[in-house]
Amino acid sequence: MSVDVRQRARVPAWLLALAFTTFAFATDDYVIAGVLPAISADLGVSEAAGGQLVTVFSLAFALGAPVASVVTATWPRRGLITGALTLFVASNWAAAFAGSYAVLMGLRVLAALAAAAVVPAAYAIATSMAPEGRQGRYLALVMGGLTGSLMLGVPIGTWVGGAFGWPATFGVGGLLGLAALIATRLTLPEPPPGEAMPMGRRLAPLARPRVLVGLLGIVAIVLGSMMLMTYLAPFLRDLAGAGPAELGWIFAMAGLAGLVGGQLGGRAADRWGADRALMAGIAGFTAVMAAFTACWFLRPMALLSLLPLLMVWAAVSWWIPPPAQTRLLAMAGSAAPQALALNSSAVYVGVSGGGALGGLVLDAHGSGWLPAAAAVAELTALALFWTAGRLRA
Repeated sequence: MSVDVRQRARVPAWLLALAFTTFAFATDDYVIAGVLPAISADLGVSEAAGGQLVTVFSLAFALGAPVASVVTATWPRRGLITGALTLFVASNWAAAFAGSYAVLMGLRVLAALAAAAVVPAAYAIATSMAPEGRQGRYLALVMGGLTGSLMLGVPIGTWVGGAFGWPATFGVGGLLGLAALIATRLTLPEPPPGEAMPMGRRLAPLARPRVLVGLLGIVAIVLGSMMLMTYLAPFLRDLAGAGPAELGWIFAMAGLAGLVGGQLGGRAADRWGADRALMAGIAGFTAVMAAFTACWFLRPMALLSLLPLLMVWAAVSWWIPPPAQTRLLAMAGSAAPQALALNSSAVYVGVSGGGALGGLVLDAHGSGWLPAAAAVAELTALALFWTAGRLRA
C-alpha cells in the first residue's frame, strides 16, 4: 500500500472530534427519555410536561439551525465551536442544579441553541475539508454521532440517572461537551470561512410544493418515531414494570438495531428504489405498533418477551429515513443542496412534535395509546410522500 493510499484511508483526528461533538449533542437531547419519570417526580410536573423538555430542545434547534448557519457562515469556525460548546457545557451543569421546571426549560433552550450553531458548521467543515471523492464518507461519520448516542450515550446517561439521580445525567452531558470542546480545540484546523447564503435562497425549496410536502413527510416520519421514543420510560414501566436499569440496556440494544436498520434502509433504497423501500419501512413500523397495542391488553408483560419487538421497532424506525431523504432529494432536483439543509430542521421539528403530541396522548389517554398514535403519524407520512410525488416540480 502506497503512502498516499494509507493517508487517504486514515481518519483524521479532527473528523473524529466532530463526530464526538454531534454524539454529545444528540445524547443531551435524547437522554431525557431515560430519566423522564425521575425529573417529573422531582420537579412536581406530569410526565407529559416533562417530555416537553425534549420538545423545546428540538424546536429551538429546528428554528435556530438555519438562522445560525446563515448568520455565522463567515465566522471563524474554531471560535464559533469553542464559544457554542462553552455555552453548552455551562447550560448542562447549571441544569444539574435547576430547582424548577421553568429554569430547566430555559437551560434546555440555551443548550439547543449552542447545538444549532455547531452542527451545521460541523457538516460544512466535514464536506469542505474532505479529500476528493470522500465527502460522503466524512459527512456520514459526523452524522454517525446521532446513532451512536442511542447505542452508548443515552444508556450511560440513563444508568447514571438511575444510580445518582437525574441531575447527574446533566453533569455527564456537561462532561461530554467539555470533552468535545477539548478535542476540537486540539485537533481542528481553521478551515476557510464559508460564503454566506442569503436566507431567501436557503429557503427557496419551500416555494416548490412537492418539496414542501416532502419536508412535511419527513416531519411526520420523525414525529411518529419520537412519540414513542420520548415516552418509552412510562410506556415500558406501565407495560412491563421496567425501571432505569432496564431502560439503559434497552436503549443500547435499540441503538445497535437502529444502526443496522439504517444501513439496510439505505441499501434497500438503492436496490428497490426509494418508494418501495419507504413503503416497506412504514409497513413494518405500523405492524410493530399494532403488536405493541395488542400487548397492552395482555399486560403485565415480561420485559424479555418484548425485546424482539423493541429491536424491530428500532430497526424499522431508522430504516425509514434514508429512503425518505433519497425521495426528497430526487423531488428537489436542482434545489437538492438547499433541501438537504432544510431536512435537518424538518427532523428536529418532528422530534419536537413527537414530544408535544405524545405528551397530549399520554395526558389524555395514557401511555398505551402511544403506539397507535405513532402508527397514524407514519401512515400520514406515507400519504404525504404519495401526494408530493404527484405534484408538479
